[in-house]
Amino acid sequence: MNTVFHLGSSAMKPACRILFATRCPVPFRFVSTKCSHAGSMGSLSSFRFDHGRCLFHTNRCRAVNVGRAIDEVQSTFSLPGLGFGRSGNLLKLHEFNGNISHRRAIVVANAVRSLSTSVETRVNDNNFERIYVQGGMNVKPLVVERIDKDENIVGGEDSSIEVVDDKINLEKSKAGLNESNDVSVKREESQVEKEAWKLLQDAVVMYCGSPVGTMAANDPGDKQPLNYDQVFIRDFVPSALAFLLKGEGEIVRNFLLHTLQLQSWEKTVDCYSPGQGLMPASFKVRTVPLDENKVEEVLDPDFGESAIGRVAPVDSGLWWIILLRAYGKITGDYALQERVDVQTGIKLIMNLCLTDGFDMFPSLLVTDGSCMIDRRMGIHGHPLEIQALFYNALRCSREMLSVNDGSKNLVRAINNRLSALSFHIREYYWVDMRKINEIYRYKTEEYSTDATNKFNIYPDQIPLWLMDWIPENGGYLIGNLQPAHMDFRLFTLGNLWSIVSSLGTPKQNEAILNLIEAKWDDLIGHMPLKICYPALEHEDWRIITGSDPKNTPWSYHNGGSWPTLLWQFTLACIKMGRPELAEKAVALAEKRLSEDCWPEYYDTRTGRFTGKQSRLFQTWTIAGFLTSKMLLENPEMASNLFWEEDYELLEICVCALSKSGRRKCSRGAARSQILV
Repeated sequence: MNTVFHLGSSAMKPACRILFATRCPVPFRFVSTKCSHAGSMGSLSSFRFDHGRCLFHTNRCRAVNVGRAIDEVQSTFSLPGLGFGRSGNLLKLHEFNGNISHRRAIVVANAVRSLSTSVETRVNDNNFERIYVQGGMNVKPLVVERIDKDENIVGGEDSSIEVVDDKINLEKSKAGLNESNDVSVKREESQVEKEAWKLLQDAVVMYCGSPVGTMAANDPGDKQPLNYDQVFIRDFVPSALAFLLKGEGEIVRNFLLHTLQLQSWEKTVDCYSPGQGLMPASFKVRTVPLDENKVEEVLDPDFGESAIGRVAPVDSGLWWIILLRAYGKITGDYALQERVDVQTGIKLIMNLCLTDGFDMFPSLLVTDGSCMIDRRMGIHGHPLEIQALFYNALRCSREMLSVNDGSKNLVRAINNRLSALSFHIREYYWVDMRKINEIYRYKTEEYSTDATNKFNIYPDQIPLWLMDWIPENGGYLIGNLQPAHMDFRLFTLGNLWSIVSSLGTPKQNEAILNLIEAKWDDLIGHMPLKICYPALEHEDWRIITGSDPKNTPWSYHNGGSWPTLLWQFTLACIKMGRPELAEKAVALAEKRLSEDCWPEYYDTRTGRFTGKQSRLFQTWTIAGFLTSKMLLENPEMASNLFWEEDYELLEICVCALSKSGRRKCSRGAARSQILV
């Protein structure tokens, strides 16, 4: 069956097209409608639709959302003129012609919910249909807030249902629920914040009249923007959080659904095509000429085939899952997570990450340049940044996936990987004064399952700078681990997300912040925050980076300072009860960012100079600053973004091979650091 359902609106705009780099999968049959910017389509009842066709343009599929309207719901309950999915309207159900009881309102909600968010009634892992919103997700579908089973729904006097900004909210008169999620504790914004908000709004990218993201940089003086005028999944995350914390969720919802449409859904044998489930690194809104002097907007994704070095966007799907959970936690719109297309998108990403391979480690094996550091920097293998994001995405997926016959095996695989990955990172990536001294005394060439030096690390690999640099009460997770190789560089993003996701133990997380505080001048300096420490210099720089002229010592990825890391540092500090560290770093940034035109990164050991090739008016610099300010002002909102310790993971061991008689891996070390 090729019918695609959707929610209609009296003010909906025609759908626009999305360019795909792969062929149009057979199950998807879409209608191509012209994108008109002249006006709306008129009333819902006059809307005409068709299905069962798939049009192509230069071998790319025009994926356009079409389907059926819900006139019968409107007519059944006498709700003429009710426009679903348009923001800015305050419509109370009891104000329509004819009083509607709570029971009737719930029936309406259930009818809409059955059309838009049912997950497994029509789909399975191998054959599924995607449910879309008319207009290419330009319009938000009706969202139904979850209602507890023990709540008095019928005939109750202590609750009322109203539609506010496209969301049906259940308002209770009981105490404790009226202002718990209020983000806006009003205060007068500084001039720097006002400027930042204006610049962020100016960077918003529109698609068929709706906001879908923010461009990476919006420097009016830049004559060669390269791909900085595109919307990056990774770069948009701080912008999304800034909008969410301000109460503006439409752009984030649009972004999540549009990027989901761009996800690769088709298995291929062509090595130049994206694998099934891969999310693009970025996308661009392009204008395509049509016949009769007409034009149409399309979304053109980039899976790395246009990127410098052709790097694969491994982290894009992980960031997308993390942002999806954050959207639900902050807005309360959990119905978005339950949609069939969103559930399927999560499954595809997880299946891609959990695919069996030759690797023997629970960490994710990736190539160089597959994360925020997207150039050759010697991070191929199992870089910490990917592992921390992977762990966070696993926890998010386990929380959001609907458990049923089609997903129970995937959920079981997620639980197993979470357990193994947490133990692996905590045990083998961690270094402090005690662990370094242990490595210093390692014996090599050990052969047995009981070997202490499991990865055959040679003590001479310990760099001299580390012996004098590591403080007594601090530590961190190293950048990479492979056979006979430990990358002792400190990569800030991976360590911060290890705190946020509780990948590290509570004691380890505290020690990471102790290290940053003790080495403030090295890691913060004049501008937070060093992306890695120390920089590769001399022969190491020439061999490892290939003499990269952009990644020279203490510049860009090679020891540069990135202000966008500020919001993640703020989140980690709030979680660990040390907001004063974040406040100190934010104050440093606020003094300079505006004067320096919001640069992408800073150079030199202490971050005194604007980066030599740094783009100005970098959007995630602006958004990272704003998000940090709002998190510090409303620290209770930070709990929606980080994870607490999951003690059940410590009781699960997937390392036992009972048939061969091998012993279980010991979890004593991990437990001893937690149960303090």
